[in-house]
Amino acid sequence: MNAPEPVPDEGDEAATRAAFFEAFGGVRGMVETTVPGLIFVLSYTINRSINVSAVLALSLSAVLALARLVRRDTAKHAFGGVFGVAFGAVFAMMSGDAKNFYLPGMLYTLGLGVAYVVTSLAGVPLLGLVLGPVFRENLSWRTRNPGRKVAYTKASYVWGGILLAKSAITFPIYFWGDATQLGWLRVALGIPPFLLAVYLTWIILVKAPPPIDVIAEWEEREEREKREKEARAQGTGSAPAAPAPAPAPEAAGPGAGPPV
Repeated sequence: MNAPEPVPDEGDEAATRAAFFEAFGGVRGMVETTVPGLIFVLSYTINRSINVSAVLALSLSAVLALARLVRRDTAKHAFGGVFGVAFGAVFAMMSGDAKNFYLPGMLYTLGLGVAYVVTSLAGVPLLGLVLGPVFRENLSWRTRNPGRKVAYTKASYVWGGILLAKSAITFPIYFWGDATQLGWLRVALGIPPFLLAVYLTWIILVKAPPPIDVIAEWEEREEREKREKEARAQGTGSAPAAPAPAPAPEAAGPGAGPPV
């Protein structure tokens, strides 16, 4: 009889929720990736100046990153947004085309969507690589937790599908629309697809087997080996040495030899 799948408890759900916030930056991360683009398109709509709009967006992104550093938040979230906005700002100013402010982010979205799909097809879903260390399971889901691997694969396909659909909508506007249309479309497609992907991933993972905490296993094994080593050291120092065994009598007859 097959054993029933473990039912996730409230602790598992809390861990899943915390993992999402740590891996993706949470609500604050969504705001930080959306607001600079909003400032750029709003400024450009008003003054039609690429340089002014790019500098405003980059300055705001730098302020948000500095606020994260002051609060001692994760550095990757602090600098990731700045680099993305900086690439877009420089590209737009050098090319003289305001639409190019959004091109680095669009290429990143397209590449990430392809990566989610390709890694899922290869049996190493990208979402498992991202969330595995956060859940303290590392890569144990690949060989020890097949149900969880299936969940990561499904969720990675969800992310890939949503990101590729987003790219399919924005790239035609990049080629045949104007900068204002593209800017407002990018703002509109910023947070809702992300929330949809997170929600669907949540639904998939909370129904999956709980993660195997390989970090706790490693710590427990280290502690056990340490206790065994201390016990052996204490036994060697206090117990008298065992007498040497008497030599065994010589066996008679052909084929006799030492015990195996």
